[in-house]
Amino acid sequence: MSPLFSSLRELSLASMCLRILLAMLLGGFLGFDRERWGHPAGFRTYMLVAMASASTVILSQYLDLMLGSFWLDAFEAVGRRTDVVRLGARVVSGIGFLGTGTILITERKEVTGLTTACCLWAAGCMGLAIGAGFYEAVLIGFVIIFVALRLLPPIERALLAKSRHMNLFLELDSVKDLYLVSEWLKHEGATVYDVEMGKTDKAGVSYVTGLFSIRLKDRIRHTELLAKLSLLPGVAALEEV
Repeated sequence: MSPLFSSLRELSLASMCLRILLAMLLGGFLGFDRERWGHPAGFRTYMLVAMASASTVILSQYLDLMLGSFWLDAFEAVGRRTDVVRLGARVVSGIGFLGTGTILITERKEVTGLTTACCLWAAGCMGLAIGAGFYEAVLIGFVIIFVALRLLPPIERALLAKSRHMNLFLELDSVKDLYLVSEWLKHEGATVYDVEMGKTDKAGVSYVTGLFSIRLKDRIRHTELLAKLSLLPGVAALEEV
C-alpha cells in the first residue's frame, strides 16, 4: 500500500466526498467516451453506476465501523453477526442484470452490446475499488479500461480485416441466387460451413437473405471479396457481420 493515500483510506467526510466525486468523474469520463460513438449506455449511466458502487462500499465500511463501536453493545445483546462485504457482492450481481439490457441480437444473428455490458461491469468494479479506498487498483483499472476502449479497436479491426473467417449477410433477388453465391465462394477457394436462409421486405420488395459462415483459402482483405461479391447478378445488398 502506498503511504501517499494513507490518510485518504480513513473513513472521514473528506475521504468519502473524494471517493464519490472520483467515481463520478472516472465513470462519467468512460460513459462520455462511449456516448460519443453512439453506444446505448452513456455519460449518466456510467457515472451513476460507478458512484452507486462506491457509495455501497462506503456504506459497508460505515456499518462495520458502527457495529464495532457505537452499536456494539446493542448488536452483542441481540447476538447477531453479519458480513458487510455482502453489499458489494450484490452490486456486482445488479450490474450484471443491468448489462443484459444492452445486449441485443439483430435479425442478422449479430450480437451487439457485449462490450458495453462488460464496460458497465468494469465501471462498477472500479467504483467498488474507489469506495474501498484502493486507489492504486483504481488507477491501473481505469488505464486498462480506457486502453481497451480507445486503442485496441483499431488493432482488432486491422487483424479481422485479413482474418480467414468471415460472416457474410446478403440480400438476394431469389433463392437460386443463394446457390450461385455459394458456388462462387467455393470456386474462389472458400469453405462454406454454414448457411442460414430467411426473407425480408424493403419498400414493398421481397428479398431472400443468406447468412454465410465461411473460411477463406488465403488471407486476403475482406473488402476485396465484398467488392467482387457485389458484382454478382442477383446480389441486392451485402455486409460483413
